[in-house]
Amino acid sequence: MKITENTEKWRKVSYKSVKIHDPFWSHYRSLVRDEVIPYQWEAINDRVEGASPSHALQNYRIAAGEAEGAFYGYVFQDSDVTKWLEAVAYSLQADPNAELEKLADETIELLAKAQQPDGYLNTYFTIQNQDQRWTNERDNHETYCAGHLIEAAVAYYETTGKRKLLDIACKLADHIDSVYGEEQGKLRGYPGHQEIELALMKLYDATGQERYLKLCRFFIDERGKEPHYFKLEAEKRAEKRGREALLREGYYSLYKNNYEYNQAHLPVREQLVATGHAVRAVYMYTGMADLAGATKDTELLESCKRLWENVTQKQMYVTGGIGSNHDGEAFSFDYDLPNDTAYTETCASIGLVFWAQSMLHLDPDSKYADVIERALYNGTISGMGLDGKSFFYVNPLEVWPAACKRPDKRHVKTARQKWFGCACCPPNLARLIASLGSYIYSQNEHAVYVHQYIGSETTLKVAGQNVSLSLQANFPWEETVAINVTPERDEAFTIAVRIPDWCDGAELNVNGQAISPDSLQFLKGYAAINRIWQAGDQIALKFPMAIKRLYAHPDVRANAGKVALQRGPVVYCLEEADNGAALAHIALPRQGALAAHFKPDLLGGIVVIEGQAVRDEQPGSSQRLYESRKRGEHACSIRAIPYYAWANRGEGEMAVWIRES
Repeated sequence: MKITENTEKWRKVSYKSVKIHDPFWSHYRSLVRDEVIPYQWEAINDRVEGASPSHALQNYRIAAGEAEGAFYGYVFQDSDVTKWLEAVAYSLQADPNAELEKLADETIELLAKAQQPDGYLNTYFTIQNQDQRWTNERDNHETYCAGHLIEAAVAYYETTGKRKLLDIACKLADHIDSVYGEEQGKLRGYPGHQEIELALMKLYDATGQERYLKLCRFFIDERGKEPHYFKLEAEKRAEKRGREALLREGYYSLYKNNYEYNQAHLPVREQLVATGHAVRAVYMYTGMADLAGATKDTELLESCKRLWENVTQKQMYVTGGIGSNHDGEAFSFDYDLPNDTAYTETCASIGLVFWAQSMLHLDPDSKYADVIERALYNGTISGMGLDGKSFFYVNPLEVWPAACKRPDKRHVKTARQKWFGCACCPPNLARLIASLGSYIYSQNEHAVYVHQYIGSETTLKVAGQNVSLSLQANFPWEETVAINVTPERDEAFTIAVRIPDWCDGAELNVNGQAISPDSLQFLKGYAAINRIWQAGDQIALKFPMAIKRLYAHPDVRANAGKVALQRGPVVYCLEEADNGAALAHIALPRQGALAAHFKPDLLGGIVVIEGQAVRDEQPGSSQRLYESRKRGEHACSIRAIPYYAWANRGEGEMAVWIRES
């Protein structure tokens, strides 16, 4: 086995270049196209009976002068519309739809009418608070909303070639550039809710305009400097409006002196551990990684690597969820990973995927692709029901419905909701799934890398020619993968395939001939096949999907004496629908046999894990709360289902971590 260091920068492969035909993910992409995008359109138009009102599009109509009324919703309500537009852009690439595109174009025209002459665009301030623009970036999400608009604009331009929304975004970004910066007369501030940083890097890539990269660098480098900008702007507001008015600013004022909440407690290059609001953190880390790559800033990259190790080795759930503390939707401290009070917002797992993707193309290491896979198959899609019409904001790893009435667990829901007043998660998940083609491959001049085993086709420019790849797989259920390689001519280049971290004893052959691991080069978790490729060549991979028992680090106190089950990339859970109530009474014998079976008619077709366990005896006639003898046990059968599929058969208990006896 040869261990090789790869020094070439990887290039991302656009979603535009990849056609997905995967049994598992094609279903989810169809749900996004046929259910989620139309459903979200109805929701932001306030046409979903029983759902929380949105008013998002009506706010734009009022700001554009097409309607009268007051602003309704959160200060970040605008972002619901732009995330819908971004998901539409990705969906149109895979499935052109003239009617949907017309609807998007009409929405973009509405945004253009709502934009102010100076480029400003935010309906909350346009409608009722013109004099408060850029006075409270800590709380008011102005750059956050701008960031989501920019991301939508870049995606819509890439898909359709239409510049209308991109021009709106550039005009808004130019306005923000005139407000913030180091130059005299500008505000030396930075976002309260990070997002625009990663969006500005996308805008820079789309337009080549250096000022967008420079503004991103300013926001990142200015953050955390003394004196704290959030304190300075609060003092200005107090002088102008009085302290009583400040007390009415709402929920986020609770965090006014907690700079860790916004990751503004230290300059980003000095931050050693992930703190504060988890979504804000990973959005910022994504922007930091993209900036580090564009500017070859090794110090910033090292900061990203330190934070990555802290998040994934000390603060990440086995499902790929992050943000364990419901107070502030935040990281708490190392190894504090409670299961029943976990917040683990859907958006946080999605943001982790974004960050991992950016890191993967700076430091070619399979550990980043492994986390993308873990989050994709577990902590992201758990946020959406199998019908595509119901959603979780919070994704706990243990649920006892009766306990959810407690104040410290009220954030935990036992059934997915139709929609949310704060509706960031459903459209975020839609845009991730619709853009999934971006996460499968990458390349440099002489090599192609396969990161995710999702059935797909692509044609890439490698070794000076077009090379077509066709990947067939039935992940996450089946162990085999086939990759057909079709170059224009016989040529030598490299195809590097990821060996998943959960897999022992991977098998690899080319054209039916087994390749010994000793003859391969390994590039940080990727097996690199170097040969002269010919049309008709096929790589066959087998990744044995043994059922694995996972044990948490001893300092994760919530999981002491417990075990979790994983098969392939999928984490499993026990659910009351299969195992009855009182899941805490069940223990899994350490040597107990477990078997996997595919159930085509259960939960859309899943592999279940079944086996024998033991269950504590019921108290019988004794009703004592405490006794001096241990109650007996009896044998029982258990069935575990994929974590992502829980809560699709009614309300009930659920547990990922199981006692081991």
